[in-house]
Amino acid sequence: MEEILAQAGILKQNLIDFVLEAEGDLAVALEAYVADRSSRERYDIAQQNQIIDSFTVEGKVGDKIPIDLFIESQPDLTEGDRNLLESWRHRSFIGLFEITQISPDGFDLTNWLTNKQYAVKPNSPNFLQEMSRFKLGEILLTRIAPLTDNCWILSGPPIPMGKLGKPKLAVAIGNFKQNHKQSLYSDAPELLELAWQSVEQYHVDFTEFFDSDEVTLSGYHLNKKIAEFQEFITKKRLADAGFDETKSLAQIVEDAGVDAEEIKAAAIAASGADPSSVDVAIDSNSKMVIPKAELPDRFKKAEQVTALSHPRWGQTFLSTYTQFTAMLAAEDCLSIPGAEKLVRNYLEDPAINAWIWQRLAQVSPAKLEQVLQTVLERPDFQIDRDLDALLLEFNKPLEPELPEIASVPLHLHNLFQQALGEVNKSKSKPQEKKKISKGFKS
Repeated sequence: MEEILAQAGILKQNLIDFVLEAEGDLAVALEAYVADRSSRERYDIAQQNQIIDSFTVEGKVGDKIPIDLFIESQPDLTEGDRNLLESWRHRSFIGLFEITQISPDGFDLTNWLTNKQYAVKPNSPNFLQEMSRFKLGEILLTRIAPLTDNCWILSGPPIPMGKLGKPKLAVAIGNFKQNHKQSLYSDAPELLELAWQSVEQYHVDFTEFFDSDEVTLSGYHLNKKIAEFQEFITKKRLADAGFDETKSLAQIVEDAGVDAEEIKAAAIAASGADPSSVDVAIDSNSKMVIPKAELPDRFKKAEQVTALSHPRWGQTFLSTYTQFTAMLAAEDCLSIPGAEKLVRNYLEDPAINAWIWQRLAQVSPAKLEQVLQTVLERPDFQIDRDLDALLLEFNKPLEPELPEIASVPLHLHNLFQQALGEVNKSKSKPQEKKKISKGFKS
């Protein structure tokens, strides 16, 4: 094992040196990758080293990644080294880990995002020395990579976060979701698949309840309908789980002849409601919790709000969607007061995603093309040819990220409920409560 660890350390350092000493397209790609991530994360030497390490397996140089270029540049690699590099390419991942056991030559980590455990060995003297300072229960933000089928190494330098109580841990997980959206369930593709399936099911439920994928009401009335939709989802999940949704929890317990907590554990995930509530349900096989359906506070007093649903992009609320479609329906689009400001807002607001623009393009492609030509002063702009490039220019990804309405693992749901409970009992400042309330939905 010591020999394999030593060789892994040498191989990893050679890979990092290859990236740092590169010129041309690889150097340009590294610079862009570092610049993008350092603008949205805290940035110090440990963070810089972690970003460079992630670049080796996540960065793009044309249609290849840096570790591929490294393998190609090393024709004398042994089969063992090549297999190890390939395993890093496909299986290394970044996570938020808790130290659950410490031994003289390694430690056990649990990935808080997926609840999976890993035996980790330090593959360099520096890591071994740093490891000696770690404490049981400490949280590490780090990337790990496989060494053997049952053993892992620290791929890059860990960022210790100390021992975190539930409220601070909930915030840390929310920050991880914000900064590492593509890595939420890297080591648990089955959870990722269930989360995406839940988004699709939410869309099915939405269209069944509202009889459309689009509904526009006043904020007051939409808030009431969303509450009714929440109840609709809850009853549907209870029925799917085999419970009689017309009965109380006490009646269900009596009929089933099992412990109330067992029923509750099998029932809290349908709606994201409080665990003490009766009207909740769960998929007892997947143990995935559906977040509570609710209208954001900023829309509750709006004169008009449009709720839109998509099986991949999830749910979007907009208070100006009917204004935009009315503008496209007008004979002289830009003669409407505030039209140009509205268009620019739709381009610049991160909450208005690519799907909304694609939907608007289907409503009236010719009018939208004319509007964008005028507002952007691009007379040659063509919807069919140029819309995707324009959306990327305004930092709107063309593929959806996992939406906020996606189900989350039961252990994370429980953590955030407990964190909120602790905050509500404390005398924390209002801004601290606001931070915690984000939780997984940062």
